[in-house]
Amino acid sequence: MPATTAATTRKSAKAPKAASKKTAPAATEIDLREERLFRSLIRDGSGTIPLSTLVDALEQSGLRLTDDRLKESVAVLNEYPNNAEITFSDFCKITRPNILLIERALRGQFVIPSFSHFRKQVEEIFVSTATDTNGAVADYIPQLGRVNPDQYGVSICTIDGQRHSLGDSEKHFCVQSTCKPINYCIALEANGASAVHDCVGREPSGRGFNELTLNHDGRPHNPMINAGAIMSCSLIKPEIEMADRFDYVMDRWTALAGDEKPTFSNSVYLSERQTADRNFALGYFMREHQAFPAGTELIDTLEFYFQCCSIEVTADMMSVVAATLANGGVCPTTGKRIFDPKTVQHCLSLMYSCGMYDFSGEFAFSIGLPAKSGVSGAMMIVIPNVMGICTWSPRLDRHGNSVRGIQFCKSLVETFNFHNYDNLTGLTEKSDPRQVVDHQVTESTVSLIWAASKGDLTAIRHLAARGVSLNSADYDGRTPLHLAASEGHQRLVEYFIHQGVDLNPKDRWGGTPLSDAKSGNHKEVHNLLKSNGAI
Repeated sequence: MPATTAATTRKSAKAPKAASKKTAPAATEIDLREERLFRSLIRDGSGTIPLSTLVDALEQSGLRLTDDRLKESVAVLNEYPNNAEITFSDFCKITRPNILLIERALRGQFVIPSFSHFRKQVEEIFVSTATDTNGAVADYIPQLGRVNPDQYGVSICTIDGQRHSLGDSEKHFCVQSTCKPINYCIALEANGASAVHDCVGREPSGRGFNELTLNHDGRPHNPMINAGAIMSCSLIKPEIEMADRFDYVMDRWTALAGDEKPTFSNSVYLSERQTADRNFALGYFMREHQAFPAGTELIDTLEFYFQCCSIEVTADMMSVVAATLANGGVCPTTGKRIFDPKTVQHCLSLMYSCGMYDFSGEFAFSIGLPAKSGVSGAMMIVIPNVMGICTWSPRLDRHGNSVRGIQFCKSLVETFNFHNYDNLTGLTEKSDPRQVVDHQVTESTVSLIWAASKGDLTAIRHLAARGVSLNSADYDGRTPLHLAASEGHQRLVEYFIHQGVDLNPKDRWGGTPLSDAKSGNHKEVHNLLKSNGAI
């Protein structure tokens, strides 16, 4: 909830009085961690802070005041007027009910510590991809063909519950094939991996998502194509009534989405059912090959599948679903375990290899993230141990994937080191939002200067190969050349000269590499620098 909206919900009452001097705890009893948090928010030295400063700090960290994990603190906060100035005592009263979460937020200890900076970069990607009007809506399902093709929403939820949404993120859409990984997880939880994969394979098919084909064992290739998804549905609570089976799945979606209940589109369900000749053919084809478990009611299973595809969520909700998978099955906004970690591992493995129809191999190669798309224009993207993302834009490419969704993912991994194998490359031109802004540069500079002070030419060459600037300087303006000259490391100085570094940088005291060499009585280094133009 934005700060302006949250402020209107607070009561217009007088602020509770700060504890008097007589009742205030002795300084030795004050939790110094709380005091440091409070003082970090003070800007004018008055000893109080505007209530809005605390609210803004929480929201800048990515938390929403509607977050269920903050409800006790928000209840206290709402007792204060909008313009309240709060003391340390007030601060403690507000924050203590949820102090651990609030402390992590104020100290920048979430998985994305500089969330406001990350948010701006994501907004730039959103704006740049919104101009892409290629593709067309999925008109083979009449109800989907009537959706406004210009709608575009993006939502992000990290494993710490940091949230950001853009565009049409509150519009409801049908999940379509993005229900497949969820149904697969539910089937795994109910039956175990061995029983599920007796009925459905786990290899990419290399075929269209609705092609009439089975693997060499007469089973669907994987749970992310239509035949495999129908098989997953046959394994979900077949012993109970149809209505109860659907309620069970809806309850799982609700838990995955942070206890926010999805809706259901009956018109899409009817439209889906009326245009389902291929899915009926797949069902009968599998029954002919005796692929289903004994006793499977085929028509009930197909109806159940159509119902699951017709569940409606928003991008905001689905980002939490994706984040639950990114978090190993624990919902970030409620802290509840929904799926076993092994279940999630199996699911993400198949999303990575099979989740993007017959574009899955290219997606894994160029983007390198587990994802699942649907013909409604939805994409659910998982960055394990970091965040879940949902993009929704109805225009599809020839593979059935959202055009803007694909472009968003491409821009995302070009900007951030989120590709599954970026950690192998040392690509320094990519940003790592898991570190404090500029932390990467600072860390590389410290390593470079340390290596220069010790004469470690091999380490310096490796850092240079990774793209670290040899002209980097520390807080005092000291460059690697300063350190190499002051320590008399002639080979390093020769290397820096050959690399074309600045020979005349000045530190905060006005010192240059030449003056450092002279003061250290390193005559060879001094002469080398001077002969190459150092002054």
